[in-house]
Amino acid sequence: MEPISKSGTAAARPALFALTWPLFAEFGLGMLVAVAGLWLASRTSDASAAAFSLANHVQATFFLLFRIISLGLSVVITQNLGAANRRGADETARASLAASGWMGVITAVGVISFAAPLLGLLNVPDDVLPQALPYLRILALALALDACNASMAAVMRAHLHTRDALLNMLAMHSVHLLLCWPLMNGVGSWDGLGLPGFALAMVASRAFGIAFHLSLWRVRLHLVPQAADWWTMHWKRLAPVLHIGLPGAAENIAYRLAFVFTVAMVAKMGTTALATHTYTMQVMYLVLLAGLAVGFASEILVGHMVGAGHLHDAHQLVRKSLRWGLATSFCFALTAAVCAPWVLQFFTRDPEVIAQARTLLWITVLLEPGRTFNLVVINSLRATGDARFPVMAGVASMVFVMAGGAWFLGVYLGWGLVGVWIAYAADEWVRGLTMAARWYRHGWVPHARRTHRRVSAQRRLAT
Repeated sequence: MEPISKSGTAAARPALFALTWPLFAEFGLGMLVAVAGLWLASRTSDASAAAFSLANHVQATFFLLFRIISLGLSVVITQNLGAANRRGADETARASLAASGWMGVITAVGVISFAAPLLGLLNVPDDVLPQALPYLRILALALALDACNASMAAVMRAHLHTRDALLNMLAMHSVHLLLCWPLMNGVGSWDGLGLPGFALAMVASRAFGIAFHLSLWRVRLHLVPQAADWWTMHWKRLAPVLHIGLPGAAENIAYRLAFVFTVAMVAKMGTTALATHTYTMQVMYLVLLAGLAVGFASEILVGHMVGAGHLHDAHQLVRKSLRWGLATSFCFALTAAVCAPWVLQFFTRDPEVIAQARTLLWITVLLEPGRTFNLVVINSLRATGDARFPVMAGVASMVFVMAGGAWFLGVYLGWGLVGVWIAYAADEWVRGLTMAARWYRHGWVPHARRTHRRVSAQRRLAT
């Protein structure tokens, strides 16, 4: 195996924390809007909250298709910028627009057309389906717009403009919240639309987000897309993006499918179990924000370092990221478990639901450090060009440990939600330790060297 060698002084780049905190705030805003939507839905009934959650699971699963573009896009642009190939970075950014747009439209049509069968796969209870179906169909329209937003935000982050991406997210979610309250609950004598109102507000906010991104591209990046960029596919320029994005998205999709399988099992346990799962997951999403932000920041910086050939710096950065990520994720999870009796009352007053959710959140204290290995190391491996290993090494754990373990412990042994959560924790630790071993044994180094040679050659051709 080739050793990691120091390769000169790295170009000036922001510190890890300077990139992490805007990402943390950006992802946190998204989570808080989801929590606000769940709270508004739970004010009606637990069935309404379950409809909100199940439809969002479907939307999140299809959103992962857009990660094919956004994951690869971020990595390829950071690598080109690290190699001082701005022209290649800009051409890649413009090429992403048509790819994202077409994928968004096709996905939205599919979700609208097959909304009922998709919800049927989740074993949606009979009292939940009438609310989930119209909500999901309108969500599909927002899904189409989110495809472009995801790619445009990835470009901004790759250029290290994480604060501008945060500003857009803040404005977009503000529009969403301002609109969703009257659309859901009504104004004056109008009773409102309920859950579909939340989805309509999301559609409007995502359209606003695209307009804001175009303004940021023009002002910050001096990048103005041409009309043809929105529908003309540039396959040659997208090839490196797909080389990274396809395995990355496959890993995300495999995880989501295994997770949705466990949700379908929980749905069979009844509306109370499903509501408990829904409320606990919302708290968990807030807990994982720290690890998620550190992981994305690491990916951005490692991509720049690999493009510049600074592999020793990349290795040291990931070690630092893991230390910060593990410490913060443990503290966040412990805080959530301690505060559970009060936090959960934000969603429900059902003592049975609160008692079960508290137990699950204490298991989460053990789960989250394992998840941090995945969030930090997988993103860093992808940034080096080592995109296939996380898929090949992780799918078996997702299928047998997460999905299979959830069935065995939760259904076969009758442990219910506790068994499902133990399976979640075991999967995160199995995959996390596998990814950490890959990084610390330097299995990524040959991929990083090949990536550096490729982007350096492209820079020479461009000049």
